Amino acid sequence: MTGNFWLDLVINIGVALAIIIAALWISAFVKTRIVQIAKDNEELDVTLFSFLGSVARYAILALAIIFILGRFGIQTTSLAAIVGAAGLAIGLALQGSLANLAAGVLLVALRPFKVGDYISAAGESGTVDEITLFTTGLTTPDHVKIIVPNGDIFSSSITNYSHYETRRCDLVFGVSYDSDLKKTEEVLRACIAADDRVHSDPEPFVKVTNLGDSSVDFTLRLWCDASDYWDLKFALTRAVKEAFDEAGIDIPFPTQTQITIDA
Repeated sequence: MTGNFWLDLVINIGVALAIIIAALWISAFVKTRIVQIAKDNEELDVTLFSFLGSVARYAILALAIIFILGRFGIQTTSLAAIVGAAGLAIGLALQGSLANLAAGVLLVALRPFKVGDYISAAGESGTVDEITLFTTGLTTPDHVKIIVPNGDIFSSSITNYSHYETRRCDLVFGVSYDSDLKKTEEVLRACIAADDRVHSDPEPFVKVTNLGDSSVDFTLRLWCDASDYWDLKFALTRAVKEAFDEAGIDIPFPTQTQITIDA
């Protein structure tokens, strides 16, 4: 091998590295800009533009690979023949990735959720950050990032907690059998009326729904904005406890009675 061969090889490797670095930077920049366009314009769909940004990123990387192969003298026509001959092996090796790719396209097309929705799917729950070609990114309430393959999401049941603007908040409060049920209902309705996050339509449901072993159970079914669901649930739970204490209404708790038998 001549010195020119090694010199050309070093140059080609250097050019290839430069192309890879430039492609990675450009692809990331293009994806960010495409997503930012949707964020800056409320009428545009962030979910769709996030997916398009992912497509653009992979397209740029694919072009970079083609340029690198051309730099090393590998013609694209020859490459196509090689890929065609090895198609079966490649398909088997990448069947998981191809399934994720197909699922990503279907997720964007069918729209079971969008960026910003809180969902539960494939055994994971969180707010959707992005939908890429192969994966969907979720952020949990305690700020943990989860990357889920699109194939796993599409093949599982999807629960979208943000799909509707309103949600029903169900609460159950148990009171002792000695409690005045009419007074208890009045206290519960007063707590509901004091919180303006509760919708008046549909009308709040307050009924005795169960006679337990040690308590009479009241069920509350209230409608609120989806964004207020957890704040309302936590606030009303505390408000009812404090109102029961003030009204002298007992909330029973498990007790044990020890019986001693003298021989």
